[in-house]
Amino acid sequence: MPKQSTARRLFSYALSYKLKIIGALLILCLSVGAELAGPYITKTIIDKHLAEDTKDLAAVFGLLALYMGLLLTASIGNFTQSYILQSTALQIIKNMRMDLMAHIHRIPLRYFDKTPIGQVVSRIANDTEAIRDLFMSFMATFVVSFIQLTGIFVALFILDVRLALFCLLLPPLFAIIMIIHLKYSKIYISIMRARLSDMNAMINESIVVMPIIQAFRREKVTQDEFEVMNEDRYVNQIKMLRVFSLSSRNIVGTIGALVTAFVVWYFGSRSLTEAGISFGVFYAFIDYLGRIFQPIIGIFDQLTNAQRAFVSADKVFAIMDLDGAEVGKTDDASRPEGVVKFDNVSFAYKTGETVLKGISFEARKGETVALVGHTGSGKSSIINLLLGFYEPGEGKITIDGRDITTMSKQALRKHMGIVLQDPFLFAGDIKFNVSLYNENISLDRVKSALRDVGAAPFVEQLPGGYDEQVVERGSTLSSGQRQLISFARALAFDPSILILDEATASIDSETEGLIQQALKVVSAGRTTFVIAHRLSTIRDADQILVLHRGEIVERGNHDRLMALEGRYYKMYQLQKGEKPSLAAGPAETAAANSPMV
Repeated sequence: MPKQSTARRLFSYALSYKLKIIGALLILCLSVGAELAGPYITKTIIDKHLAEDTKDLAAVFGLLALYMGLLLTASIGNFTQSYILQSTALQIIKNMRMDLMAHIHRIPLRYFDKTPIGQVVSRIANDTEAIRDLFMSFMATFVVSFIQLTGIFVALFILDVRLALFCLLLPPLFAIIMIIHLKYSKIYISIMRARLSDMNAMINESIVVMPIIQAFRREKVTQDEFEVMNEDRYVNQIKMLRVFSLSSRNIVGTIGALVTAFVVWYFGSRSLTEAGISFGVFYAFIDYLGRIFQPIIGIFDQLTNAQRAFVSADKVFAIMDLDGAEVGKTDDASRPEGVVKFDNVSFAYKTGETVLKGISFEARKGETVALVGHTGSGKSSIINLLLGFYEPGEGKITIDGRDITTMSKQALRKHMGIVLQDPFLFAGDIKFNVSLYNENISLDRVKSALRDVGAAPFVEQLPGGYDEQVVERGSTLSSGQRQLISFARALAFDPSILILDEATASIDSETEGLIQQALKVVSAGRTTFVIAHRLSTIRDADQILVLHRGEIVERGNHDRLMALEGRYYKMYQLQKGEKPSLAAGPAETAAANSPMV
């Protein structure tokens, strides 16, 4: 199915509120009609009541009262239509922003692997705000101006056909100027939006890694990199201002003044009677002529915003066009036994760069399976496939015999718990960070989970206890405390499959002891996957899978692997501070010395 144009897609959002928009436009037409009746009433007063020898003051006052009534009506109508149109524009953008946010949650992780977070934030925040300006300016300026121009030309034809035909020369002239303006300004606007996105991405990255920037004294280098982008955006903004200055309000105002001066000169140099028009008609014509340029100036003033919004809309719809998996319901997802099987699974993040090759193993209910290996061996890739973040290139992954590709992602992950090496805490209190507002997790269950992992003592000593507020990422807590809360979060959800991704790598020995003690209790009856950094923590694992360059090169429990005196044995020796066996070749020794990340 071919993709719709940006304009058509924006229009489809507006169609959801077509009745409100149509109603507002009808009110607008009535308001414009009331406003434009003023010059015609003035013309009637001049020609029929003030030009006569005997002035009919009663009729004049009656017409003036009508004029004032029409102005009041137009004022009320303009307020009403403006409120309806602009509130509708805000509702449209609210819907679009929610659609974008929902779609981002459906996009595969591959997109986020290669897209800076700041760019995604820019799409949701800045670009949707720019589109809001489009709807606001379109409804409040373009539509209003178009109806006003239409009404003015209708009034001119009613007033005098010859004068109206003279004024018809103006719209084509302004259309040509507008086309030239759009042609050159789009180039600069596209560059400006791209640089803004790049700057947001860099700002986001800089804030996240600020300790690294300061530790390695890269403040000046980072500022210089930012300055290059900032300067490029500034240069293109200046170019955009030049285009706007030459082809917008100034040129419209100049043309308007010249046309008005020409008309006054032309009719001032001869008798109005010779020209076949009355003084009232001439007055009304000058009034209407002056009103033509105000809507056109309004359109030119909003052209830049409109074009910026179209560029932003292209970027927003580019994200919404990305393939995404529908978020399925989890109500009917029964609790699995937790039997996980990888059957000859191969996988590559990039075509031609295979990271997993023919992975086969089975984790039975209640077993603990440990994944060990040097950096890049494929440990985290196995977990990513199990969680459904990526699809295997070859082979099949099943849970209780069911292919996980046939399950919705929500159903797949409903009964999984995960604890990461670098735990993430959300801005909120302690109990929220454990329950994540899950209705099935009560406060008692939160306290029980924290108690099981040994976190209750330090939580209860906090000033707010379980209601203690933590900032984003939990930077006010120690790494061990954050890890314990993250562990309690996984336990509170009572998963069938528990995943520990380097969960004990960044905590102290005392906290590790607490977690190891809790693990013996909570892992009972659960299938547990452990990505191990410290080999001493997986001595009791039922299976240990040793990975090397995407393949399982050894498997078995701790005692069996130690008896083999292979790769696992040498890694274990190195971590205990012993030298590897001299029988190991250079490749084996290098692999043993590789960091276990």
